[in-house]
Amino acid sequence: MRTSRLLLAALATFSAAFTVDGLAAHDRPRAPGRVGPPVPNDLLARGRSGCVVCAEPQAAHVGLQVLKDGGNAVDAAVATALALAVTHPSAGNLGGGGFMVIRMADGRTAALDFREEAPSRAHRDMYLQEDGSVHPDKSLWGSLAGGVPGSPAGLEHARAKFGTRPLQMLAAPAIRLARDGFEVDHFLARGLAAKRRIFERFPTTQRIFYRNGAPLRQGEKLVQADLAATLERFAARGFEGFYKGETAQRFAAHQAATGGLITTKDLAAYRVQEREVLRTDYRGLEVIAMPPVSSGGVALLQMLELLEPYDLRDSGYGSARSIHLLSEAMRRAYADRARWLGDPDHFDVPVEGLLDAEYLAKRRASIRLDRVSEVDMGLPPGAPEGEDTTHFSVVDAAGNAVSCTTTINSSYGAGIVVDGCGFFLNNEMDDFSAKPGVPNQFGLIGYEANSIEPGKRPLSSMTPILVTEDDQIRYVLGSPGGGRIINTVLQVFLNLAEHRMPLDDAVAAPRIHHQWKPETLFWERNALNPDSQRILERMGHVFADGPSGIGRCQAIEVTRSGERIGAADPRSGGAAVAW
Repeated sequence: MRTSRLLLAALATFSAAFTVDGLAAHDRPRAPGRVGPPVPNDLLARGRSGCVVCAEPQAAHVGLQVLKDGGNAVDAAVATALALAVTHPSAGNLGGGGFMVIRMADGRTAALDFREEAPSRAHRDMYLQEDGSVHPDKSLWGSLAGGVPGSPAGLEHARAKFGTRPLQMLAAPAIRLARDGFEVDHFLARGLAAKRRIFERFPTTQRIFYRNGAPLRQGEKLVQADLAATLERFAARGFEGFYKGETAQRFAAHQAATGGLITTKDLAAYRVQEREVLRTDYRGLEVIAMPPVSSGGVALLQMLELLEPYDLRDSGYGSARSIHLLSEAMRRAYADRARWLGDPDHFDVPVEGLLDAEYLAKRRASIRLDRVSEVDMGLPPGAPEGEDTTHFSVVDAAGNAVSCTTTINSSYGAGIVVDGCGFFLNNEMDDFSAKPGVPNQFGLIGYEANSIEPGKRPLSSMTPILVTEDDQIRYVLGSPGGGRIINTVLQVFLNLAEHRMPLDDAVAAPRIHHQWKPETLFWERNALNPDSQRILERMGHVFADGPSGIGRCQAIEVTRSGERIGAADPRSGGAAVAW
C-alpha cells in the first residue's frame, strides 16, 4: 500500500508540516508525505516522446495518437480540443472560447486569446430589471446568455501558425466520435442528470441528450449527427466553415428565433487576438502566463511576488502559517482583479502597475502574520483614475508545449443546443459585470473595467501556464473551476516549486480558496487539520460551512532527464497518456 493512504488519515488528526529532503521531485525516491487521495493508474502516465493530459480519456488518446503519427504539440492540442467538443460536452466546446499559451522548442511563445465576445447589440444594462436589479436568469440560461464563440477560430489560428498537420486530419477523430457515437460513462451520465431541470426548457437539447423522456444514462450511446456535420464543415473550410456559410446561418437563425442577439455579422467579424505573454521568475523557474482578458496570469504573478519572500517550504504544507499567507495573498490579488482587470481593447488595464515590484511590496507590507488584515482594492501605478471549463496540457518529443483552457462557463453553458449545429451555446455573458459590485454566479465582483459593451470580451479566471527552467520546458499546468481556477494553479505550482512534491501528489493535494469577497475561506477535505483550523480561527479567518471541490488540474512535468510525466486530477474523470 502506498504511504499516501496512511497520511490521509493522519491529516485528519495531526498538525504536521509537509517536509521533504533537498532533492528535486524527479531525483528522489517516493517517500512518506503524500497529501491527496491515491491516484489511479490511468491518471498518471510516463513516457519520453510525448504526453497529453485532459479531462476525458478518449480525447486524451486522440491527442496522443496525433503525436505518435508525427504531429507536434499544437496539432495534438487541436485534435484533443475538437474531440473534447464531442466527448466532454459539459465543457469541451465549439460554442465557447478560451486561451492557449504556446512555447515552441526554439523558444518562440504565443498567448492566443479566443475568448467569447459580446454581440454588437449587447449593452451594459441588458440584464437589469425595471427596478435596477439584475435578472436572476437571463445571463445564465438560453440564447440571450451567449457571447460570440471563439474556440473554432482559436484552434484554427494555432494550427495554421504553429501546427504541421491539415485541419481535416486533426478533426477526423472528433467527427467519427460524433457521427458513430460512444458509450456514456458515469461522469457524463451524472452531469446530464444534474442539469435535467435546465435541459427541460430546451427541445434542441433534449433531442440529442435525452432518451425516453430522460437524460442519457450510463452505458447508453450518444450520437451527435448535427455536431458531426458542423465539424465536417469546419474541417473542410476552417474559419469560413464555422463563422460563415451554413453553420453561421443556422446559428444566427436559432438566435433570432429564441431571443439571442448573435448575428451572421457578429460571427464573421470575430478575430483571434494574439497577445504578449506575461513572465516572472520564481526561485529560478520562469512562469509564462496569459495576459488580460484573462485575469489569471496577472493574479497568479501578483500572488507569487507577494509570497516569494516567505519560506513556505519551511512553514510546511498545510500549516496554519502557510494557509494564512496563501489566503492573504489571494485576497489582495482578487481585490485588484475586481477593480482593474477587463478587456484591454476596451479598458486601460494597468498590467505593468499591477505587477510593479514596489506596488506589490506595499501590498505585502499590509499582511499581518498574526491575524487577518483589512484588504481594499489597490491603486497601482499607471491606473486610470476614477463551472464549466476544461483544461488540457500537451508536450511533444521536441519540447514544444501547449497549455490550453477552454470554457462555455457553466456546466453545459447556457443549457441550449444550437439548432442544427449540435453544440451547446456558452453563457459567457454572465462573466461580465451585469451591474457594478453585483457578483456573478461564481461570487466574483466586477466594476467598470468589466462592464458589458458590444464586441468586448468578458473577464476570465482561466490560467493556463507554462514553466521553464534553464530555457527548457519544465511544467505545463491549468485547471477549470470558475473563480477558483487561479488559486488552483497557484497551489499546484507551489506544491512543485516550494514543497517539492512529485507531480501526481502536487495535483492531488487538498486545496484552499479565498477570493476577497465574500470574506470566507473555502477548503477541501483534508486541507485543514483541527489544530491549524483552530489557530486560523483565532487569527480571524472565517471558514465556509464544509469542504468543497476546488479545481481539477491537468499537468505535465518534463524532468531533467527528458521524461514526460502526466498527471490528471483525481477529482474528475480525466486521463494522462504518454509514450
